[in-house]
Amino acid sequence: MKIALENHAPFLHVTDNSAECDASTIFVSTDQNRSYAQKAIENGCVKIISAKECLSLLEIEGKIKIIGITGTNGKTTTAAAIYSILLDVGKKVGLQGTRGCFINDVRIEEKSLTTPPILQTIKNLKMAVEQGCEYFVMEVSSHAIAQNRIDGLSFALKILTNVTQDHLDFHKSIEEYIAIKSRFFEDESLKLINKDERNIRFNRTNAMSYGIEHPATYKILAYSLKEGISAAVSKIEKVYEFESSMHGFFNLYNLLAAIGAVDMLKGASMEEICEAVSHFGGVEGRMQVVSQEPLVIVDFAHTPDGMEKVLESMKERDVIVVFGAGGDRDRTKRPKMGAMAERYAKKIIVTSDNPRSENPQTIIDEILSGMHAKESLHVKVDRYEAIEQALVMQGLNDVVLILGKGDETYQEIAGVKHPFDDRVVVQEILARWAKQK
Repeated sequence: MKIALENHAPFLHVTDNSAECDASTIFVSTDQNRSYAQKAIENGCVKIISAKECLSLLEIEGKIKIIGITGTNGKTTTAAAIYSILLDVGKKVGLQGTRGCFINDVRIEEKSLTTPPILQTIKNLKMAVEQGCEYFVMEVSSHAIAQNRIDGLSFALKILTNVTQDHLDFHKSIEEYIAIKSRFFEDESLKLINKDERNIRFNRTNAMSYGIEHPATYKILAYSLKEGISAAVSKIEKVYEFESSMHGFFNLYNLLAAIGAVDMLKGASMEEICEAVSHFGGVEGRMQVVSQEPLVIVDFAHTPDGMEKVLESMKERDVIVVFGAGGDRDRTKRPKMGAMAERYAKKIIVTSDNPRSENPQTIIDEILSGMHAKESLHVKVDRYEAIEQALVMQGLNDVVLILGKGDETYQEIAGVKHPFDDRVVVQEILARWAKQK
């Protein structure tokens, strides 16, 4: 990747790719490409700099407030809520994460890694600064922390959503995973920590908190989840109210974190922030209502904890859940996901997610190992057929929850990405049935 330089003759670009180097190019050295530094020199590069030096060279340092959000679940929704609130109160802001990159309500980059390589982040920051942004909200993955893909960035605020089991294929143990997440909060930068999350260590200097169960800087005093979300939040001795069309107890945490973040950054008054919350409709693929009658909801939940949060939020309804587990990922969570579905759902259909290089049936068998065979448990390897079976089984008071892929528009099988969107599949099936009536 190249970024153009202005007023830095004879240098014209910075790059993290040694193959792009020549006498007019500066090479940005990172943990990922450091072994190629000699190659960059051989290609004519006469200057090598760090990511932090690159931020200074491009005149980004100190010109924008970076908000970093990490956690197993809730990063995307919390980041999007902060972005939405800031825009709503008249601020200029950028957003980078799983859904891509947005600047001032315009998408400038399609979906990518949750946290891309540092030079891509720097490029996005540069565009945000050039377009007058005061804030830049970004999701920070555990992989990015472990691989130092955020080195050089100065965060105005760091936020923790939660820590539960995920990515153990990469981190090897939950203890290592917690240690990596905790590393993000070791410094004295401004922090907003979920007070109800115990699996985290952090530097208490400049740390504030939010929560529902325990005393916190921002605490939910009362709430209702019947028709969306309505809640009262206290900050010190003052109480404020907010409402949202979003569903789920877990989204109460996400919205509370967003409210606290914008307040801590002095983006607006608490009254303005709480009013702006009502204008945020959520994120595609996260508790997204695909059909009202019959009620069908698609969600990205792909961990035992994520599934529990979604399923528990619908515990007053009879739930038919469709889910699988991704291939080439943490295998230990599969039986736990099965047990979670069995605990909450009236009927269950286990199917394929993104099997990748694994045999789909093998993945399903590992999910089933955490469950008990019974009439309400069904297996359909083909995801389209699984979704159709769930809709066939659906009664008047049932809600169909399709979990795991959210707003993904493909299914990866044997290394090939085939077009597949859970939301489109539901709409196709319902439209076909409507024509047959």
